[in-house]
Amino acid sequence: MDTTGTVDSATFGQVAREQLPWLYSLARRLASDHAEDVVQDCLMRAYKAFPTLRDHQAAPAWFRRILVNCANDYHRSRMSGADETSLDDTSESTLFRRILDEDPLPYSDSLHLDFLHSFDDEDVWKVLDRLDPKFRIPLVLVHMEGFTTATVARMLGAPLNTVLSWLHRGRKRFETEMWNYAEEHDLLRQAQEVRS
Repeated sequence: MDTTGTVDSATFGQVAREQLPWLYSLARRLASDHAEDVVQDCLMRAYKAFPTLRDHQAAPAWFRRILVNCANDYHRSRMSGADETSLDDTSESTLFRRILDEDPLPYSDSLHLDFLHSFDDEDVWKVLDRLDPKFRIPLVLVHMEGFTTATVARMLGAPLNTVLSWLHRGRKRFETEMWNYAEEHDLLRQAQEVRS
């Protein structure tokens, strides 16, 4: 660490370059088409705060926290003044109940798995992009990046119970959007044709 508080640009550049592929990948998951803006903001903040990074071995976690904060700030600025959506999920049935009730893949012995296999990675990302960022960000961090809910709560600066609520509601909304996406993109008919 530079005790004068000035940034060693060469060292920062080296450390940042090592993190850049991972940062961009996570930013795509958190901010989709705006990933480059979020990464740029992250790098600017990291550069200013680089003298506070005492151990360069901690750089991955340090950059990750900055990136999550940048993604949150980006979404907050876009959502300022927007109406809150209803959080009443009690009227929504689970995806599995809906699949069972509507039987989109007749004669399937593994109905739920057949439905899920009709989605490729790109479809899953498009469904995730439909979610409100307050639900998408915790879902990505916990279920795709492997962070504990307590770690995500610290990263987002939110109480643990709030993050647990966002995860629960986010999963239910993700299920609903999976069904909607499958109907809109005719994935169910395509899956039936593959099975025939």
